[in-house]
Amino acid sequence: MKTIVIYYGYGNHTKMIAEKIKDELNCDILKITPKVPYSDDYGTVVDETEDNLQSKKTPEIEDININLDDYDKIILGTPVWWYTITPPIRTFLTKYDLSGKTIYPFATNAGWLGSTFKEIKELTKGNVEKELSIKFSTDHTENKLITSNKEIEEWIKRVKEER
Repeated sequence: MKTIVIYYGYGNHTKMIAEKIKDELNCDILKITPKVPYSDDYGTVVDETEDNLQSKKTPEIEDININLDDYDKIILGTPVWWYTITPPIRTFLTKYDLSGKTIYPFATNAGWLGSTFKEIKELTKGNVEKELSIKFSTDHTENKLITSNKEIEEWIKRVKEER
C-alpha cells in the first residue's frame, strides 16, 4: 500500500508544506480543486467564508483522478478558515470514504486552530494520528513560517517511520 498527500490550498502556504512532505516521503500528491474557484481577492474570500464554522458548507469539487483504495495512509492538509477546515476539504471528507485508512492531518494557520482537527476526526471515521499545526505570520501577504522547519521535518520523519 502507498501514502498520498491530499490537500487544498488557497494561497501557497499549504501547497508549500504539501510539496515538502511529498518530496520527503517520495509519495503521491493530490490537490483538491473547487469547481467554482474562490476569488483572487483575499478580503472577498474572508467575507464569503466568514460563517464557515457555522454553515459547514460543502462546495462542489472536481472529481479526483486516483483510486483511494490504493492508499492506506493519507496525509491531509488544509488551511484553517474561521477556526476549522476549509469547505473544499470538508466536501472531500464527506464525499469519499476514508474508513480503514490512517490519516495524518496538518493545518496551516495563524495560530487559531479551533475545531480543525476535531472536525477531521469526525468526518474521516478513520484513524487520525499525529496532527501538526503549522503556523505562519498573521499577515496573509507574507510567507513567514513561524513553526520551525525542524518541527515539520521531525513530524514527517515520524510519519515516514510508520510506513
